[in-house]
Amino acid sequence: MTDSNIFKYSIWPAVAFFLMAGYIDAAAQSKISENISTAADKIDQKVIAWRHDLHQHPELGNREFRTADIIAKHLQSLGIEVKTKVGVTGVIGILKGGKPGPVVALRADMDGLPVEEKTGLPFASKVKTIYDGKETNVMHACGHDGHVAILMGVAEILAGMKKDLKGTVKFIFQPAEEGVPPGEEGGAALLVKEGVLENPAVEVIFGLHMASQTEVGKITYRPGGSMAAVGKLKIVVNGKPSHGAKPWTSVDPIVVSAQIINNLQTIVSRNVDIAQNPAVVTIGSIHGGNRDNIISEKVEMTGTVRTFSEADEKLVYSRIKQVAEKTAESAGATADVTLPYEHYYPVTFNNEALTATMLPSLEKAAGKENVSLSVPNTGAEDFAFYAQKVPGLFFFVGGMPKGQDRAQAAPHHTPLFTLDDSAFKTGVKAMCTLVLDYMELHKK
Repeated sequence: MTDSNIFKYSIWPAVAFFLMAGYIDAAAQSKISENISTAADKIDQKVIAWRHDLHQHPELGNREFRTADIIAKHLQSLGIEVKTKVGVTGVIGILKGGKPGPVVALRADMDGLPVEEKTGLPFASKVKTIYDGKETNVMHACGHDGHVAILMGVAEILAGMKKDLKGTVKFIFQPAEEGVPPGEEGGAALLVKEGVLENPAVEVIFGLHMASQTEVGKITYRPGGSMAAVGKLKIVVNGKPSHGAKPWTSVDPIVVSAQIINNLQTIVSRNVDIAQNPAVVTIGSIHGGNRDNIISEKVEMTGTVRTFSEADEKLVYSRIKQVAEKTAESAGATADVTLPYEHYYPVTFNNEALTATMLPSLEKAAGKENVSLSVPNTGAEDFAFYAQKVPGLFFFVGGMPKGQDRAQAAPHHTPLFTLDDSAFKTGVKAMCTLVLDYMELHKK
């Protein structure tokens, strides 16, 4: 995000919170917080049950038909206006409060991953489907089932106080955050293109993500660049084939590829100012040759590139192209670099003024001692596409059982990924508090 965009979306200085807070009745705010806490306690078992059910029946991106149906029926039962089949399988709920005010969007992603679950939980997934032309197991290995259940709970609580809401809440249940099959569109980028932030126009958006290696009850956040921009990388090295017994008559693309991979490692270690921002250049797959005694004609490599600023992205992309092409040239080969290849997510940028203004709301929901600043996360999130258009705040909610060693907690996207059932209440309270506090600060 450029400096001009940061200025554009810094819609009020952080000090505004403290100036405006004087006009909020402290007793009323205390009562609202108490009501939210009571409502979250009351609905907690329903949220857990929804999450268990969704976990047992995961669906891949753009295929979340059952999940979408459950969400739509729940929202309709609450009297919320519902739109379905948005961005393929997305569900949008619009809750118009009884009083005028801003439009606040809340987002939850719905899709699972092609991972075989090995947790042994009684509600573990046994689902199989076809992915990329092959049969695969499916698992909620990133907590999206929890995100959906939390937002369903938030919808129920806020619908119950509709007449007192000072604005409109737009619930965005988004498909395909983890990506879609080749040739399809999906995820946040498609929803933005289809106008999800319009009619009514969204003023601000909040999102959360469960964190399996953060203790239950904790919230972490980061203003500015919170999660990395990601570009998929493809490099094709073209050499000269030969018999494996006569390598001197070849230009061996496998040897050249090895040199390119080694040289790429110097970009982060020698070109990026890692005192300012981290960066990642990873080669994740290599395909070349089909027999031990044949030197192949070409090698194809794919990888991922992660950066936290436009300047670093420009630098790293340029250096990857230069390193690959010049290394190949020095060996008499050529290298074709495509970056980004197939998909790209921008930096997940938390509007700095918005983050400062709403930090007291997160502290109110979880307790000040349980809210902390996080380091930059080199993972990526397509929430970034919303935050490019309107001010956004994306934060993390702990899902690891209290007292567990973080090193022993399974990371996301793995077969043993788990979340403790006590984790979701914090997310429900945080989302409700953000909505009500933002509306109070910007009431008409």
